[in-house]
Amino acid sequence: MSRKTIKTRPWDSAEHLQTEDDIAEYFEACLREGGEDHAFIAHALGVIARARGMAQVARDTGISREGLYKALSGEGNPSFATILKVVKALGLELHGSKASA
Repeated sequence: MSRKTIKTRPWDSAEHLQTEDDIAEYFEACLREGGEDHAFIAHALGVIARARGMAQVARDTGISREGLYKALSGEGNPSFATILKVVKALGLELHGSKASA
């Protein structure tokens, strides 16, 4: 009996963020799912920045492209100021709702 080899490739969410609505929905879902995990949110911002073009986001934030890749890798530890700069450059908003008891 022969075995079929299934070829796969890594999933890259950035490839699927085509519109502003896609980006907004993705970011909102990430905030809901991982809102308390700073590395998860940093990684989500990195995905969005790659979808938009990291070089442009770097110019808009005044942070080097390499610095952004490192900070937004999910393993980086960006300052809140960096997060805010990236959120602003991407045209996103941080918002939350009060949890019901």
